[in-house]
Amino acid sequence: MTGKVVTPPISTNDLVKPATLADVAKVVDRLLLSDLNEIVDGAGINPVLSICNSIAQTNAVVFYVPDGRCAGVAGVSDDGCIWMHCTDAVKKYPVLFCKEARKWVDSLPHRLLYNKADIRNTLHLKLLKSLGFKFLRLVPTGPNNIYFVEFVKLCSSH
Repeated sequence: MTGKVVTPPISTNDLVKPATLADVAKVVDRLLLSDLNEIVDGAGINPVLSICNSIAQTNAVVFYVPDGRCAGVAGVSDDGCIWMHCTDAVKKYPVLFCKEARKWVDSLPHRLLYNKADIRNTLHLKLLKSLGFKFLRLVPTGPNNIYFVEFVKLCSSH
């Protein structure tokens, strides 16, 4: 035995689960570089602290892919501020990940979803566009004044 932990495949019914602080380690060690840069340049804080704060302060979920790996974590505040951080697992299952993200976003009870994203994070921008978000304007953000784009989505009433 090599000591390697093998995660069994999971069913598509189990791809999105409520996030806990224990999920932070599953995400932060495999963050996409663009997501890591977005956290550091946009918030100017440690990624572990940022994700812990986000999970603790919002209604958060963790996304998995069929091979059992964590693909990302996302959440939304009571006022509709939505966020997501992805791991390299999304690259193996991009269509499935987008489908699950759409189901989650469409299930939210908010009339308006909003936030801003690093313009260098092309994966997030493509995902946001495919989920129906509209881009508003560029704003310098964080300690390094990196340009982020504000985005918004008006949702149908539930």
